[in-house]
Amino acid sequence: MIALLMPSQSRNRLTSKTLALVTIVLAAVLAAPTALADPVAQVRALPQASLLLQENGRDLIATRAETPRIPASTMKILTAFAALETWGRNHRFETDFYMDDAGWLWVKGYADPYLVSEELDKVVSALAAKGPRRITGIGLDDSFFSPDVEIAGRSSTDNPYDAPVTALAANFNTVNLIRTGDSIKSAEPQTPLTDSARRFGMAGSAGKQRVNLRERDKALRYFGELLAAKLEGAGIQVGEEQRIAPMPRDAKRIYLHANSRTLAEMVSPMLEYSNNFIANALFLRLADPKGTGQVTMTGAKRAMTDFARKRFAWRDFTIDDGAGLSRANRLSARQLVELLDAFEPYRDLMPQQSGNPSVRAKTGTLRGVSTYAGYVRRGASWEPFALLVNEPVDGAIRQRVASSLAR
Repeated sequence: MIALLMPSQSRNRLTSKTLALVTIVLAAVLAAPTALADPVAQVRALPQASLLLQENGRDLIATRAETPRIPASTMKILTAFAALETWGRNHRFETDFYMDDAGWLWVKGYADPYLVSEELDKVVSALAAKGPRRITGIGLDDSFFSPDVEIAGRSSTDNPYDAPVTALAANFNTVNLIRTGDSIKSAEPQTPLTDSARRFGMAGSAGKQRVNLRERDKALRYFGELLAAKLEGAGIQVGEEQRIAPMPRDAKRIYLHANSRTLAEMVSPMLEYSNNFIANALFLRLADPKGTGQVTMTGAKRAMTDFARKRFAWRDFTIDDGAGLSRANRLSARQLVELLDAFEPYRDLMPQQSGNPSVRAKTGTLRGVSTYAGYVRRGASWEPFALLVNEPVDGAIRQRVASSLAR
């Protein structure tokens, strides 16, 4: 074999010692386990990894499947399932609009996670049809959430995934801007530039930037500014004053807005783009599904924990937030696969793996954490799998594992 690999003139000059060394190296390469090229075997060799694939309800591959691990964003599958089971695919979240005797427009939010600019256009059209031509000021009532609500694992960066979660929010509590020198403009034609957005833009870097609104009060004031700009665009005069407070008792409802998107139409992009804001808005709202009281983070954790215990009889797990931001979350591969079994009626809402129609799954990523959970197509059926790696690895191994499972 050595002879086949080396030119004849080089063969003659090999000493017995060199030949022996080359033979050892070559033998090692040829004898190396195919595990080096097999992503499933690579993962199974990692000490802090779990993998479970079932077929027809039976374990086909099971490696440390009972060990609780940090699930990262695969936690969103549980949040999505709880929401879909609680309200149904076609549920639409609502937001209340009231007028008081002084001519103030009051907006009371109940954690609709998808009040984007295009949805506010629908709100304004409906309000314009109700007839008010002048509004004294805008009142903002997000008292559905306790003022001390804070998402576990959320950090103080400007990144969109660290946006605060409020019961009343526009555009996921983010702004999308373009800065050129001292000039700021909106990066979205459907979103007018407001004073708050301009200040955020001036504090940021040059070029395109999408940043979060950082704090509850800033997020609420931005909502009021954006709504006012759209109302004025529809020919309704709006006073400059805003109030962040519970709605006065004398206010009368003039409009109840039901979002044009169904819950299923919110869950699908939440899973595909791993939107933390949507996930934790749903997580908090699930603590009070009818929207009649006030939600706390403690209550939300307790509600989701109770849901998981009653629905799956789980033990030895921890739920600390609904998006998977917290490193205190713990689920096992077994629990994720049990969840995916139940999630089967909603499988169409799971993201498709890029370039592989035989995989529909949700990724999860934190520092030193890479996870993947969903379904692989094996023959004529879709089968659930869960991969949890709680040590540094190349994140691309997740897709390689899933593709291998599908084969």
